[in-house]
Amino acid sequence: MSAPPYLDGPALRELVPMATAVRVLEEALLAGLDPEDGPQRPVVEVPAGQLLLMPAAWGRFTGIKVAGVAPGNPARGLPRICGTYLLMDGETLVPLAVLDGAALTALRTPAVSALAVRHLAAEDAGHLTVFGTGPQAWGHVEALRAVRPLRRVSVVARDPARAEEFAARCAAAGLWADTLPAAAPATAPAAAYGTAPALADPGQAGLVACCTTSRTPLFDGRMIRDGVTVIAVGSHEPDAREIDDDLVARSTVVVEARRAALAEAGDLVIPVRNGTITSGHLAGNLADLVTGAVSPGPGPRVFKSVGMAWEDLVVAGAAYEAWLRARTTR
Repeated sequence: MSAPPYLDGPALRELVPMATAVRVLEEALLAGLDPEDGPQRPVVEVPAGQLLLMPAAWGRFTGIKVAGVAPGNPARGLPRICGTYLLMDGETLVPLAVLDGAALTALRTPAVSALAVRHLAAEDAGHLTVFGTGPQAWGHVEALRAVRPLRRVSVVARDPARAEEFAARCAAAGLWADTLPAAAPATAPAAAYGTAPALADPGQAGLVACCTTSRTPLFDGRMIRDGVTVIAVGSHEPDAREIDDDLVARSTVVVEARRAALAEAGDLVIPVRNGTITSGHLAGNLADLVTGAVSPGPGPRVFKSVGMAWEDLVVAGAAYEAWLRARTTR
């Protein structure tokens, strides 16, 4: 038996462009994949941070991602999230391919968000405010551009230099880009929250992407007008969140899976704990959304993502199938 191929980041993005990742995720849900069926993700605390073990099985494939989350890595010039994905044949469990786990995460997370936006956001949403400047922030610019007529990006980051660099990258990609001051700390009075006027102006951002490592809300939820779609992807811990109780309570809230969200998503766990909402406030999961069982209400719309193993498996399987096709046509 020959060694399985290794698909690195560039190969993965060539094999599965962002629009393709969005499509295969939607196709899997429409074909009957139930996000609630996956096993709970074990999170192992280690001295450097966390190890996430993410197994899944669907269709002809089985796979597992081992991801390391090391908060101290950026200061060392290393990525915060590292990892490896092992894709196996679903019937025999024979290894088929090994993938760059961090690159897979950087692709599938924004693709999942874009799939939610396709079904939640206004058709003409063309202005995105993005919190953060890391790989997920850029991935969300790329992914949301694939499903909505994105023309403008406003960047919010605590480091002004990084915000300017990110805005310049957006401009180089043909988008009108600007920067906004970062929000005040969550411990400040509500009136002192962020000076990000684009979130309050009805003529401004229709999309907001929260792609940070913040453990407290990034802005006062009252700044978000009705009809705006907010994506929160930064946290997978029950005591960390990027959005506040007010925004959650006013919004149509969709999650990848109810069980995972109520165990891991601090953006929702904390409002439930506070008595602001109950678990019944969740409008549905991603499968409900794409099959038309969820319709956005009159207020804001929120999609909260914690990252799930089935998403990695679907995208990894698509990459392997594309690799096989490319190999046979050479």
